[in-house]
Amino acid sequence: MNWDKLKSPNTFLLIFLLIILTAMMTYLLPGGEYQFIESGGRKIVDPQSYQAVPGNPQGIGAILKAPIRGFIAAAQIIGFVLLVGGAFSVLQKTETIDVAIRVLANAHQHSPLIRKAIIPVFMIIFSLAGAVFGMSEEVIPFVLLFIPLALALGYDTVTGVAIPFVGAAAGFASAFINPFTLGVAQGIAQLPPLSGFGYRFFCWTLTTGLAILYVNRYALKIKNDPQKSITFEQDQKRKQKLHIENMNSELSLDVRHKTVLVIFTLSMFALVAGVMLDQWYINEIAALFVATGIIVGIVGRLSVDEITGGFIQGAKDLMGTAFVIALARGILIIAQDGKIIGTILHGLSSIITGVHPVMAAQLMFVVQMLINFFIPSGSGQAALTIPIMAPLSDLLGVSRQTAVLAFQFGDGFSNLIIPTSAVTMGVLALAEIPWEKWVKWILPLEILFIILSLVLLIPPFFINW
Repeated sequence: MNWDKLKSPNTFLLIFLLIILTAMMTYLLPGGEYQFIESGGRKIVDPQSYQAVPGNPQGIGAILKAPIRGFIAAAQIIGFVLLVGGAFSVLQKTETIDVAIRVLANAHQHSPLIRKAIIPVFMIIFSLAGAVFGMSEEVIPFVLLFIPLALALGYDTVTGVAIPFVGAAAGFASAFINPFTLGVAQGIAQLPPLSGFGYRFFCWTLTTGLAILYVNRYALKIKNDPQKSITFEQDQKRKQKLHIENMNSELSLDVRHKTVLVIFTLSMFALVAGVMLDQWYINEIAALFVATGIIVGIVGRLSVDEITGGFIQGAKDLMGTAFVIALARGILIIAQDGKIIGTILHGLSSIITGVHPVMAAQLMFVVQMLINFFIPSGSGQAALTIPIMAPLSDLLGVSRQTAVLAFQFGDGFSNLIIPTSAVTMGVLALAEIPWEKWVKWILPLEILFIILSLVLLIPPFFINW
């Protein structure tokens, strides 16, 4: 028997085991539901409407149906991932990315300033994206870029994932503008838009700084000793596949490559503008990447067969990611059908009462983290929990701003590790990093984020924030 396989099950098995575990919980927990009401054009939970209902245990049939139902429920994000993968495959065929990475790798080798600044600068950019327009699913295409870049610079796959993913997550959790989490939560809590900006910006600075220190320290360790990487063997194979060899070769971008890069850069600016100014979401962003793939293929002098073949190959390479996303969504479906989410929320919220306001705020943060396991959607979690937490905070002497901050921290930081997040599991599947290896790497940072969150929830009580 191969005990190594038993000790390290693959991601698909882990998620399927969680589906089974969630189904078992539907037998152990009583059923409970909240009713939803319309408010400001959005469905939010009625905090006074909780009632016990007959349980709906999920058996073997429900477990086996969860993957296909997960595919149906997550069809939009799965389609997005496949189309983005196709667009990047076309971009890869133009060889522009290969040349650009080699040029940057040479600059990185010869410039001490670039060596010191490259990780902090990129992580600040992604953190701002998370804080300003809620970068989440949008981070997936950048993982495709930063993994080969990190390998070319002497780092590893984990670093390539962490720069965009951890950077965006740090900004998302401590957002000071994000309309999809902060905006929704403040609206439900009846707070002015963008109120509390100063303290939130302070929180963003600390969380982003902590994320940069953690990733940069790890990257330097790998630079000095690549064998310390949790993906060392995988990285050697990936370097061969991506032809990341002899990065000291002198290459320059020709006119064709520069034109492709300009088009790609303009498309990224269009993505940011569309999200911020016109509330673009997955459909619009996917359309942008389809258009970008076609245009860079034409400008890159690819044939029709090469462009279409690129889209097909790129989508094919991400089918494993699609399966992971579908399975992760299946966990939520089992919990919803089993009618245990309302029960869990009601039970958790009841433990907050009767404690000091500072501890109450910290317990709110813990509750939000636990709820996020089942509802890994910022706006969805806000609609479910803020109608309960906001009036509860009034009774406990906790400001509504603080209740919203506890929601942000609980929703955002746990997204980095929970296996029910379609984005998290999709990113890991894309990078071919087993979830249990990622947990081992991210757990120290997750603990630091939790400690920082608990500390940052103390001052608001004393400054009447």
